[in-house]
Order: sequence, then C-alpha cells, then structure tokens
Amino acid sequence: MTDRSTPPIERSTQRGPGPASRTLAGFIFASRWLQAPLYLGLIIAQAVYVVLFFVELWHLIEGAILEGHISETEVMLSVLALIDIVMIANLLIMVIIGGYETFVSKIRVEGHHDEPDWLSHVNANLLKVKLAISIISISSIHLLKTFIEVGRMDGGLVHNANGTVLYSWDGVLWEVVIHLAFIVSALALAWIDKMSHQHPAAPKNEQLTAGRLEASLRDPAPAPAADGYVTVRLPAGSQLPEGARILE
Repeated sequence: MTDRSTPPIERSTQRGPGPASRTLAGFIFASRWLQAPLYLGLIIAQAVYVVLFFVELWHLIEGAILEGHISETEVMLSVLALIDIVMIANLLIMVIIGGYETFVSKIRVEGHHDEPDWLSHVNANLLKVKLAISIISISSIHLLKTFIEVGRMDGGLVHNANGTVLYSWDGVLWEVVIHLAFIVSALALAWIDKMSHQHPAAPKNEQLTAGRLEASLRDPAPAPAADGYVTVRLPAGSQLPEGARILE
C-alpha cells in the first residue's frame, strides 16, 4: 500500500557564493561611496550660488534705491536672474539629496517634520523626470529674458553698451528649438516612467502559494514513484509543508 500522506522533501544541496566572490561583491558595492565627494562638491557649488544671489540682489537694490536710475525692464531682468539662481539651487538640492538617496545610501529622516514629500518614493526614474522638469523651468526663465531683450532689437541684433552682440534672430530661434527639445525629452522620460510601472498581472492559475503547494502535495493526481512516495524539491532553508517529512 502506498503512503501518500507524507511525501518526502528533497533539499537543495547547491552551495552559495564562495569567500572570494563575497569579498569582490562587497568591494563593488562599497564603491558607491566614491560618489559621496561629488555630492559634497555640489554642496560647495550651491554655496557659491548663494553668494551670487546676494550679489545680484545688491546690484538690484543699488540701482533701484541708491542710484535711482533703473527702468522697469531692468528690474524685471534682475528679478528673473534671481529666480534663475533659485531654481538652479533647487535643482542642486534635488540632485544632491535624490542622488545620494538613490545611488549611495539611505537618508534616514523618516518622521522628520521637514522631510520632502518626494523623498519617500524617490527612484532613478522619478529623479530623471523631476530633473527634466526643473531644466525646462530654468530654460523658460532664460527664454523669457531673451524675449524681453528682443524688444529692443535693432536690425535683427541686440548690442550691449560695449557694442557686443548679445542676441540675434538666429540665436533666439535656436533657444526656442532647444527649449522644445527639453520639453519633448521630459515627456519621453515621463512616458517611460509610466510604462515601467505598468506590469501585467500574472494569471491566477499560475500563482504558486503555500496553500497551493500544500494542496498539490495532498492531491492524488501525481503518480507515485516505485517506492510509493512523491518526491518534491524545495529551496534550502524553506519551511516544510504540513504533513511532509524528510527521508534520510
């Protein structure tokens, strides 16, 4: 009489990676810390932008209050320059925090009241999309400054006080083309990020759960071996289903 209630479990005897492989893997994994000085350098660059912001702000105050001869257009250009600096600083913060969190190490600020909303679900795709949007915003500021300068174009050119050409129709056209290229790139990155999150659901009849495994062990459908037992292979270290035992 065949015994079908206690099928034997054959454990895997495959060995894991050796010491040399584990050492090499650990060394490669630790190489991510080589990026840490790069993010420290970006922090220094952000400090430079802070100084530049206050220099531009002082020029605006000096021209508007101390000297008193500044036009509305010049005020608008100065304000746009300040906004440009702030947006670049925001871009640096996003790269520093998001890049460090994604590629170097976790920033453990869970529960902190100042934790950014996007930090809890940041990944490489989301970071690229946010960077693309920030670049579009910065490009929009530069394009707006160009359109303001175009208003005083003479003969298709804009000159500064020294006679140097600042803007031309060809330059404005290329700025618009580059700005549109940024927009198309951001849309493509957003579409790729959306497609990467759409995973088709696996058919229910192909999902293997512990209950289905246990039911399959008790199912009389499998044909017994010559000794009357059903042999099942499980990964090493896995828990035995109820009613199963190991035959020595």
